[in-house]
Amino acid sequence: MNEEIMVLSFTRTGTELNRRLCGMLRQHGKNCRGYAAEKFAGDGIEPIPGKIREVIGKNWGKCSFFFIGAAGIAVRSIAPFVKDKFTDSAVLVLDEKGQYVIPLLSGHMGGAVRMADETAELIRAEAVHTTATDVQKKFAVDVFAERNNLSITDRQTAKEISAAVLEGEKIAFCPEYQGCRIEGAVPDELVLCGSREEAAKFRYRIIVADEISGEKKDGALLLRPRNVTAGIGCRRGISGELLKKGLESILEENGLKPDQLECAASIDLKKEEPAILALTEEYRITFVTYPAEKLREIMAVTSSSSFVEQTTGVDNVCERAALTCCPEGELICGKRVRDSMTAALVRRPVILKMD
Repeated sequence: MNEEIMVLSFTRTGTELNRRLCGMLRQHGKNCRGYAAEKFAGDGIEPIPGKIREVIGKNWGKCSFFFIGAAGIAVRSIAPFVKDKFTDSAVLVLDEKGQYVIPLLSGHMGGAVRMADETAELIRAEAVHTTATDVQKKFAVDVFAERNNLSITDRQTAKEISAAVLEGEKIAFCPEYQGCRIEGAVPDELVLCGSREEAAKFRYRIIVADEISGEKKDGALLLRPRNVTAGIGCRRGISGELLKKGLESILEENGLKPDQLECAASIDLKKEEPAILALTEEYRITFVTYPAEKLREIMAVTSSSSFVEQTTGVDNVCERAALTCCPEGELICGKRVRDSMTAALVRRPVILKMD
């Protein structure tokens, strides 16, 4: 999901940079909006809509924040909302001359470090990094997870692994998926293991899998791939609770968790369906829809319904939508029926980028 970036400036000079930065970010496909003190707004920059803390609180955890100005302004503005790096917004600070970009908060999980590097390249500034793994150029499990769309299931173990890496300890790395492809060189801090038995020799292990069961879990960090697209069909006006219950039942039937979803898909007729919109917002995943003629391009489905075809123009909404959305994926679960809804699951291959 392409989250919004809110760029905030407080002086005339800072707002001039705000306009330039927002323009560059948009040219590179970023969802960016610039805000400034009312007397400096205009020409593409909106007035800050209310008190700065209220604006940040309303959008905390949903947007990334870019402050142009003193770091102290940013710190005081975000202080009431800071919780932990797994849920905090990415926060960056840029001086109003555009010389230095500082990832202030949620550098890895929120992507602030990556954003700082990208922004520095765009405006010819210098990115200033202070995180230990970045400074020492060590493997960071949270960066690896964010880059590869993996869900961290144990925050405490993730922190312990980062500390162990900084102390020079080797970490077992065990990707379990058949056909999993690793791109790039495995970092020196990791030891690639072909099985959990081999990985068990190490105090800390990173396991890329759907679940860990039947073994001692101490020191094992499960990274769960978010690579599943759910095709969804449902009756008009279905309750959000009923839709969620049905989808999670189908995921559980296939040994999957909701945090492994990366997208939901359906037919255009459902693009404003309140239950689907609420569910995808809760899961923070993209929701895409397609016209019936596009869905009919899928050559084969596991089941057909004449009633559904009469109503929607296609014989199977959920499978066709999932396969249309993720054409490189494999149909791992054909149409399943629950109360007032159907779903199908398509999974794209696991590709792990090491650098």
